[in-house]
Amino acid sequence: MVEVQEQYYKELQSFCWENGFNPDPMKVERLAYFAELVAEKNEKVNLISRKDVDSIIENHIFLSSYVTKYIPERCTNFLDIGTGGGFPGIPLAILKPEMKGVLIDSIGKKIDAVKEFVDRLKLSNVTVINDRVESPEFITQYTESFDLIISRATVPLIILFRYALPLVKGKAFLASIKGGDIDEELQKTLLKYKAYIKKSTIFELFYKPSNVRNQKGKKLVLLEIQK
Repeated sequence: MVEVQEQYYKELQSFCWENGFNPDPMKVERLAYFAELVAEKNEKVNLISRKDVDSIIENHIFLSSYVTKYIPERCTNFLDIGTGGGFPGIPLAILKPEMKGVLIDSIGKKIDAVKEFVDRLKLSNVTVINDRVESPEFITQYTESFDLIISRATVPLIILFRYALPLVKGKAFLASIKGGDIDEELQKTLLKYKAYIKKSTIFELFYKPSNVRNQKGKKLVLLEIQK
């Protein structure tokens, strides 16, 4: 491993060990390589905040990986809405190679970067698409295709749910990584879509050593959908 990748590997391995989260070392190696690719590409294309590059492992790679432990085992096909630089879709695809995924974003430069990452990581279980999730063409192609819709803070939950509805199978899950106070956002969604929501759970994404009491306010909202 090159020096930067090795540093990322050690940092990621440390976060994983401290939190009793133990992916296969080969997968951790691929995640570290992904971090290196993003940091390198970020100098030309704004994939993550410039000031965030130093904490790419904690804020992006580890967090996107850590949420996979809350993904129900029975999920087989996922859609990552507004994938940006490939989060959380690429870590999900690395850690759960048995799942098939579609990563979508409307910004061409970002999608070009994600296609390059997928190619260099040799990820055969994902498709990368430059489109809007609400476009008629995308909906026609992927109607009732997914049992997991995942997204990281792209849009309010109520809009994310609206996007998800035509695309999910009869039984599915919606997982959204959020920050801050989401009570009002969640209540509005539960009220509008209560006919479809079988169960809602909020997981507090606290972790050692730097977010022990979840002072960073990271959460995963998991909604079980039944159409």
